[in-house]
Amino acid sequence: MSQAISHHQAMRYNRHIVLPKIDLDGQEALLNAHVCIVGVGGLGTAAATSLCASGIGNITLIDFDKVENTNLHRQTLFSEANLGENKAVAAKARLLSLNSECNITTVESPFSEAHQDCIINADIVLDCTDNTDSRDLINTMCFRHNTPLVSGSAIRFEGQLFVAIPGKSRCYGCLRTLFASPDLSCVEAGIFSPVVNIIGTYQAMLAMQIVMQFEDIPINQLITFDGLQHQWQQWTLPDNLSCELCKPR
Repeated sequence: MSQAISHHQAMRYNRHIVLPKIDLDGQEALLNAHVCIVGVGGLGTAAATSLCASGIGNITLIDFDKVENTNLHRQTLFSEANLGENKAVAAKARLLSLNSECNITTVESPFSEAHQDCIINADIVLDCTDNTDSRDLINTMCFRHNTPLVSGSAIRFEGQLFVAIPGKSRCYGCLRTLFASPDLSCVEAGIFSPVVNIIGTYQAMLAMQIVMQFEDIPINQLITFDGLQHQWQQWTLPDNLSCELCKPR
């Protein structure tokens, strides 16, 4: 059953509600939405902060990793007091201090087929992971269960975003066939803190716009950001009707 927005919530999110594109209906859509975030690192903490503050009613956080000292320059939900704690658990505590009305579930294990229910129960999934195996599995499970996916990545001074909506767009696997590259981690390549926060926040924006059924969602578009040249670009994916996962049935 859908939850109606309260007077208190209407006041809290007034700056959203006065936007004609959002209004009360849009804010209620956020309140009743369930977003699953896989990976609670730089991208995931930025996305979760924006989603929780903006009034998303239900968030699932999936991460098996622990907070380390090298995370603190970019994973802004964590503090020195969180060192050694599970990232999902530490993030939940900080998010609830920001918005106690948000229903937050944590999963403290590596993402796998066992997390099928997390994908099924979500209205949208944010892929905030940092390896291709996880990305491929998330993509497959989202298309298998008809769940929209917003994928983000960031390395060095560069970031990229991709929206995949089953039945309406190509999948992340189609993108990977065009831009195959070896995994790079922040350990080897480095990451500029503002870039990962920009991309994670952009993932949150796209997720909220999908939940509120905005028009002109950039499907079949690779969006890239260059933090040195200060440029955004969009690249259109060609149709890949041979893809077994996302080709028309």
